[in-house]
Amino acid sequence: MRHRASPHIPTDLRSRLEVARLDTLALLRALDRALIPLPHLPHAELHQLYALDADCAEALWALKQPARSLDVATMVRETLASLQHLPAARDVVRTRVPTPPRVEELESSIRAELDPREAYNDVPGYSPQTR
Repeated sequence: MRHRASPHIPTDLRSRLEVARLDTLALLRALDRALIPLPHLPHAELHQLYALDADCAEALWALKQPARSLDVATMVRETLASLQHLPAARDVVRTRVPTPPRVEELESSIRAELDPREAYNDVPGYSPQTR
């Protein structure tokens, strides 16, 4: 039986989460490929970015759960707050990296090549073949 969509969940929420996770993944992979020495990485800022990304992953998982098993209003409110903070969090990480031009170039090329299914990396219940 298919559950009706909750009126509290914006119709574009899933697509916004997917884009946000792919944008974050591109930045993280760019940082990895730039071979920035560990002491030069902005650890506190990366921790914040990982936490916001985890919120998005959790929301993608929650969207597959029966609506009655969740506090939908709270989930949506917290998810929208994470989505609002993610662009600034990515910008802070970029500005705190010692070689931002190389990272930004890598990030752009990586983002263009990402498989949309990678938005579901680390989301419980999803395999790389399904969404």
